[in-house]
Amino acid sequence: MKTPQERIRNFCIIAHIDHGKSTLADRFIERAHLVDNRKIMDQMLDSMDIERERGITIKSQAVTIPYVSLDGTSYELNLVDTPGHVDFSYEVSRAISSCEGALLLIDASQGVEAQTLANMYMAMELDLEIIPVINKIDLPSADIPMIKHQIDHDLGLDQDIAALVSAKTGQGVDELLEMIVEYIPPPSGDRKAPAKALIFDSHYDTYRGVIVHLRMFEGTLSVNEEIQFWFNKSQYKIEEMGKFQMGLIKHNFLSAGDVGYIIAGIKTISDIRIGDTVTSAANPCEKPLTGFKEVKPVVFSSIYPVDSNEYEELHSAIDKLRLNDASLVYEKDSSAALGFGFRCGFLGMLHLEVVQERIEREFDLSIVFTSPSVRYHLILKDGTKMVIDNPLEFPDPLSISSSEEPFIRANIITPSEYVGSLINLCMEKRGVQTALNYLDEKRVELIYEMPLAEVLFDFYDRMKSVSRGYASFDYDLIGYRATLLSRLDIMVNGSVVDALSQLVFRENAVARARNVCRKLKNEIPKQQFKIAIQGSIGSTIIARETISAYRKDVTAKCYGGDISRKRKLLEKQKEGKKRMKMVGNVEVPQKAFLAVLKGDDND
Repeated sequence: MKTPQERIRNFCIIAHIDHGKSTLADRFIERAHLVDNRKIMDQMLDSMDIERERGITIKSQAVTIPYVSLDGTSYELNLVDTPGHVDFSYEVSRAISSCEGALLLIDASQGVEAQTLANMYMAMELDLEIIPVINKIDLPSADIPMIKHQIDHDLGLDQDIAALVSAKTGQGVDELLEMIVEYIPPPSGDRKAPAKALIFDSHYDTYRGVIVHLRMFEGTLSVNEEIQFWFNKSQYKIEEMGKFQMGLIKHNFLSAGDVGYIIAGIKTISDIRIGDTVTSAANPCEKPLTGFKEVKPVVFSSIYPVDSNEYEELHSAIDKLRLNDASLVYEKDSSAALGFGFRCGFLGMLHLEVVQERIEREFDLSIVFTSPSVRYHLILKDGTKMVIDNPLEFPDPLSISSSEEPFIRANIITPSEYVGSLINLCMEKRGVQTALNYLDEKRVELIYEMPLAEVLFDFYDRMKSVSRGYASFDYDLIGYRATLLSRLDIMVNGSVVDALSQLVFRENAVARARNVCRKLKNEIPKQQFKIAIQGSIGSTIIARETISAYRKDVTAKCYGGDISRKRKLLEKQKEGKKRMKMVGNVEVPQKAFLAVLKGDDND
């Protein structure tokens, strides 16, 4: 049976990381009795093991919640749960574009944080109805009057409609459901117009092919109908369709305002583009929906299979992963040390780690990542412009006229007692302060402009460390600025390991080289001969560590006698080691690559 359009509400939950989005979604699911009480567990919408382990949401998940209001009217609430970490803001933008309203969740003890602001502005751009929700009111440290002041002062929202809830205990959840029905508008769209739907996500099923997640904006689609994707005009016949509850629930049609899925035997993964428009093949719409802005990766790294025979499996794995993660960008690559692989673009270091873990767990592949890099602009002396993110593409330094690196505007919100430590950290990372604003008597907003490359490795961890977890961080790319760029090569036993080469700021090169050499010394096993690990810029060695050789005691059988006899045996051993060094190859183990990837030591 069709749900009348005026009884549908499409909304998402947006917040800073760890403010309780997934827990609140759990309470909504409980209230709707979508899951048997015996099967209820935490983070029900977080389907990946990695999400449960880390306590973060990576993928936005949709669920349709039936709800009967206090006056007895039945409603259909379509909820899209979103991530909170800055690396997954693209995932948030996709979820927001398929909704009419948003619950802006604020932790009653932490208050408004950097990502809270960023997500609110994103929702405002798309003209969503925003309901502020103060969560964790059961905590002893909850300061509700202060949070209401922040909602009014920092966010410019009406503090009087702020809902007070505890997602953990369920307090205030019923009142919040009533507010959703009252304040969030029903979806617009003519159900009799030509079908027009937005693809906001998809995933791959081994038996059914690609399962497309979509939001209907106009018209109706039904089972057995021929559909057309706007981007490449490919056509398919709908085999099954329906809505999301705690699984896929079949329906015979989806109409304007509905959020659901379609299965059409799609095996060609490249036919699906997140943000594309789906329409009827027999009666197509006139123009597509606006879709999403093209995602711009900021971190680049190459992925190689540990076993070179698994190249095709890795290609298939990345293809399937991209269906579910539209922000992953990749192209083919090769390395002398590691063979054939893929050069990938990520939204940040957490995104890179998540992709690595998903490939290893979901597809059971062993992989190696090269050192991450950002995208640099080079201007050569002959006027040619180059854009590079791979150290192996770095040209002869004598041919470079100037180089530029990407800069970000970092927005840090912190309690005032940690300001000094954070200023020192930002200065160490070549940051330039542009503003310092006191939001109230306890909280300060620091705004810095700094190179993106400095934020990649350990900035987030160190920021959380010096602020005891209270500081929050968000950033925007603001363009390119001049820098002094060098290519740092790492040599093991005189041979350059191209997978460990890095593009670095010239003044940081020595410290970075020493750090990499020290890590490799701890990870590469000893051989029968000495191994030199060196960091170099061009032909200049700037750092070195030496792994000493295994040494057999060849003089053990000499009891007394002439010293020349011992010397002769030692000389013979020395000659053998010298000869072995000339022909000996040193294999760099996978864990050595991973140790270098972990970033700088802070000792």
